[in-house]
Amino acid sequence: MATVVMQDIINEVNPKNELTRFDAGDSVAVHYKIKEGAKERIQVFQGVVIQKRGKGSTETFTVRKMSNSVGVERIFPSNSPFIDKIEMIKRGKVRRSRIFYLRDRKGKAARIKERYNRK
Repeated sequence: MATVVMQDIINEVNPKNELTRFDAGDSVAVHYKIKEGAKERIQVFQGVVIQKRGKGSTETFTVRKMSNSVGVERIFPSNSPFIDKIEMIKRGKVRRSRIFYLRDRKGKAARIKERYNRK
């Protein structure tokens, strides 16, 4: 009984959103809340996760996308209350946890193979 109440208090102080599980190489769409004055809107940032770092409340992940042949990277805190949801687009098959080599590649060389899960 006491542990359930304690867990509820911890969740209120540090809300850990149950987001989609993803790793480096996966293509995701991050729905992020943007506040402009009194208005609030949701902006979607879609790209490839190139790294995840940290643990617990300091965990972050970096998403990279190409915008008009210019690479754009954005770092998102995993526990941010501004993240509305994270959609998994495609699971990537990579052999590293940090795929910074994508920064040097262009065009078809920057593609990542898709990982299929057998059941």
